[in-house]
Amino acid sequence: MTGSEVLMNVRKFDGRPHKKQSLVRLGEDEHGVWLGAPAGTACGVGGVEAVYTTEEARVMLLPRDAWWTALFLAAPARLEFYCDVTTPSEWPSPAEVTMVDLDLDVCRLRGTGAVFIDDEDEFAAHQVRYGYPPEVVARAAGAAEWLAGALREGAEPFGSRFLTWLELVGQRG
Repeated sequence: MTGSEVLMNVRKFDGRPHKKQSLVRLGEDEHGVWLGAPAGTACGVGGVEAVYTTEEARVMLLPRDAWWTALFLAAPARLEFYCDVTTPSEWPSPAEVTMVDLDLDVCRLRGTGAVFIDDEDEFAAHQVRYGYPPEVVARAAGAAEWLAGALREGAEPFGSRFLTWLELVGQRG
């Protein structure tokens, strides 16, 4: 399955399409499944096929049974890491992965290493609007806090492990 295409379909809690992207399966390790996309990959947002094209190579980590995904971006991206708080990834088939975006994003800036949690206002509004169950709220908030600490500390997979996978994408691009 390494080298095969994987369609990533992300929905919002109400079922609306949120993001759609084709990535290449790079492999798996103790952290989860790694997918990659070379610079120039088309990305769709809100159900639209191609909204923008990436300027940098990227790898995505889909950890097993975790409430988050992590995107590792090569330069020149302003962000080094962009983590989405989501429901655990589901694999309807080896060629498709799905999850529900739960609004919160945890990011680390390239250069300064500053870490921040984004879209907390959206998360609060959607708890009311879509009726997030208390367990979903607790899991999402806990995942965001854990990610912020891991990004600040440079704990793996946010230390150097991702570089091996990012190098593979550069070789494929």
